[in-house]
Amino acid sequence: MKLEKMKVALALIVGTVGFLATPQDTFAAAHAGMSAVISSCLNQSEGLVIANSDIALTRMAASEADAEKASDKESVKETKDAENRTEDAKKEDETFCGYKKLGLANVDNYLNIRKEADESSELIGKMPAGAGCEVYDKEDGWYHIKSGKVEGYVSADYLLTGDAAKEKAAKYIKEVATVTTTTLFVREEPNTDCAVISMVPVEEELTVLETVDNGAWYKIEIDSDEGYVSGEYVEISQKLPKAMTISEVKYGQGVSDVRVDLVQYALQFVGNPYVWGGTSLTNGVDCSGFTMKVYAKYGVYLPHSSRAQPNYGRRISAAEAQPGDLFFYGSGGGINHVAIYIGGGRVVHASNRRDGIKISNAYYRTPLCVVSYL
Repeated sequence: MKLEKMKVALALIVGTVGFLATPQDTFAAAHAGMSAVISSCLNQSEGLVIANSDIALTRMAASEADAEKASDKESVKETKDAENRTEDAKKEDETFCGYKKLGLANVDNYLNIRKEADESSELIGKMPAGAGCEVYDKEDGWYHIKSGKVEGYVSADYLLTGDAAKEKAAKYIKEVATVTTTTLFVREEPNTDCAVISMVPVEEELTVLETVDNGAWYKIEIDSDEGYVSGEYVEISQKLPKAMTISEVKYGQGVSDVRVDLVQYALQFVGNPYVWGGTSLTNGVDCSGFTMKVYAKYGVYLPHSSRAQPNYGRRISAAEAQPGDLFFYGSGGGINHVAIYIGGGRVVHASNRRDGIKISNAYYRTPLCVVSYL
């Protein structure tokens, strides 16, 4: 088509040139006409080239846009995958009151922990009602668990797990202050100018009753007493009750059978409730009621008063204490708590309404005196 147009144009030029007066004029006109035709054709060709270039660029841009969209989709997918992995990792690390797989003692008093998954196996610990544990696995109607320092087996009939455990745990969770210094002073008021009512050793856990001055001080419960500890020397956390160890008591040489029997008798009531003024070892008892009832079984009759009980025995040093002797605690106001020494640096006592009868470090607070009756 373009070639035909060029032929027509040349014919017109030649015809026009024929009317010119001289050969020179004819040559000049022909030359000018040819230049115009060639220029026109070149412009048309350039237009075609430019058009083709635009189409190529458009296609390239569309291809790049598609690639960018695909890249964006891949990037979004990778981001979501990373978020999912992060969420899974969070779930794996997530704990409830310190437990990754929570188990909760679903009993009225306490749940026995045994050495093996068998009812006839050795009793190695007790979980009070609402105590938490880490659940490892389940076999033949028994859960393999760890609570506190006790690892063993409990009946699956009395242990809640999963959402049921978390739901019921809310009833038993308490705020705890764990001592982080060698010896912590418990004071009458939230300041360092008041009297010290007791001293508590490192790693002892105290129930928090109230936060004072944005955590500068904490009001705590220690047996039936209340006092204040500095927030600088405690670590605060949410905790559930935990199992109490009942390992074999290692007695020193010369310990009488009656002492051994008295301690074993007292230990069977671990996990039972504390009731102020109570005297029932099963339904509820307070600290002096506990020692009074246990000792009565062995022919030693004590008054129902922790302040009066030291007067009925022989005072000895803590270093001389043997299983069955009594440790007395108190504050500036005198003796107000008593516990039975079971050997190995531990005591069993009716502590308070929250914990009931439990086992503690004999020096969980500073003893005021130790008395022997046997």
